[in-house]
Order: sequence, then C-alpha cells, then structure tokens
Amino acid sequence: MSCENLVLEDKFYELDQFIEHLPDKRGNLIAVLHKAQELFGYLPEDLQLRIADKLNIPSSEVSGVVSFYSFFTTKPRGKHVINVCTGTACYVRGAERLLSELDRQLGLKPGETTKDNNFTLDALRCVGACGLAPVMIVDGKVYGRLKPEQIKGILASYS
Repeated sequence: MSCENLVLEDKFYELDQFIEHLPDKRGNLIAVLHKAQELFGYLPEDLQLRIADKLNIPSSEVSGVVSFYSFFTTKPRGKHVINVCTGTACYVRGAERLLSELDRQLGLKPGETTKDNNFTLDALRCVGACGLAPVMIVDGKVYGRLKPEQIKGILASYS
C-alpha cells in the first residue's frame, strides 16, 4: 500500500471514529461535514456518499447541505485561501481592482486554484468589515484598506 493510500485510510478512520462517537448522528451532519472537510480539504461526491451511509441519511440530504453552505467546497482548494470581499463598501472602494491584480499575479478568477495548489481565490459578498474596505482575507488574516500594489508583498509571505 502506498504512503498516499495509508494517509487516506488514516483520514477515513479518523472521520469514522468522529462519527461513531456522536450521540445523535443525524443531527450532526454539519459537524461531520466540517470534520470531513478539515481532514480531506474538500467534499467530493464519493466522500459525501460515505458520510450519508455512515449517518444513515439520503445522499441528497448531504449534497443539499454541501451545496447550500458556501463554506463547504466540492473542489480541492489550495494551501492558502484568498477571499476578496465584493460587498457594496468593498466594491465601491476597489474590490474589482484587487481581483484584477490577483488575476494578473496568480492567473486566477474567483473559484479557481493555482496549478501548484498553493492558492485558491474566492469572492465573498460581505465579510462584515466595511470600515476596512476594500478587504482581502488570506487564511483568516484580514488585510484592510488594501491597495493593489500591496498584494505582491502579501502573496510573497505565503509562498
């Protein structure tokens, strides 16, 4: 068995153990999905089917929750996730220029991941930091009142 297969088996085992220790399996679908995404990085269809089977619920219920909440993703994500707020305040103060600069530097549009899997770019409606507009968040760290020329230095610190 390859090293990669052993790592996958360990992740499946950890997820199975997490599910086994839940007192109310059906009522904890979101918690299970969070755990699965934490372990695997994303929620592909085969993983969703496994979760449905382990929780004894329809797979349509699992996929419905995954597709409803924007936190969950069905595609692999990069090591670093960049979120650009495109809410009204951020948009008016230059969010589009930030997205254009990220596209220029990384070759990414929102929803895409770099070929080396280092960065994923997402655009969010509002992050609730309107006073800091425009805002970019990288791995949870907020960069406010951002100008496009600052992006290169920020990205360098994540490479």
